[in-house]
Amino acid sequence: MNHIIENRFFSIKKMIPKNVKILAVSKNQEISSIEKLYRIGHRDFGENYIQEIVKKYKKLPKDIRWHMIGRIQSNKLKYIIPFIHLIHSVQNIKQINIINKIAFKHKKIINCLLQIKICNEKNKSGITSKEASKILEDKTFKDMKNIKIIGIMGMASFQELKKVHNEFSYLRKLYHEYQNQYGHNILSMGMSRDYNIAIKYGSTIVRIGTLIFGNRKKII
Repeated sequence: MNHIIENRFFSIKKMIPKNVKILAVSKNQEISSIEKLYRIGHRDFGENYIQEIVKKYKKLPKDIRWHMIGRIQSNKLKYIIPFIHLIHSVQNIKQINIINKIAFKHKKIINCLLQIKICNEKNKSGITSKEASKILEDKTFKDMKNIKIIGIMGMASFQELKKVHNEFSYLRKLYHEYQNQYGHNILSMGMSRDYNIAIKYGSTIVRIGTLIFGNRKKII
């Protein structure tokens, strides 16, 4: 019973190609649960809230690669820029400006993904491909030295399987366009319920929480 989390992780890892990264979504999970994966060598963890990610960063080993996957609170970005590995959820030029300015102060280059809206569910945010292309072609952005957009992220529909296939297919097509045009190398799509489908459509990062940790526990 003491090794449930580790066993779940290894079971998933066996089914995932080596070129696909598992991002363990540790939102609302206890520190001890993260430590279990850390002890077996896993280093990539994703969080939705800046307050929670900061508290966990302070308590856990500093070689963990923290990923911000939730909605960005612009006024709190300054707390994660010093240590964040990748921000998955950038959606506008204002956020990009703030990230670049704070990163400049810390003499860092912050890697980010643009979050694309690929389904119609109200709780899934993101931008259109037209809005994303406008950002990538923005002269101000092109002149920035302390932020890099290296890929895209998307969240599929919750239940309808046919829609999920169509949504991931669309995101893959957009990713290939951006890969050829801008050199993108990350496609972050797929969660606990649909990661196997996302992999078929070329995902390079799958975000898995419940299948590894079990149900979330509100701790912060």
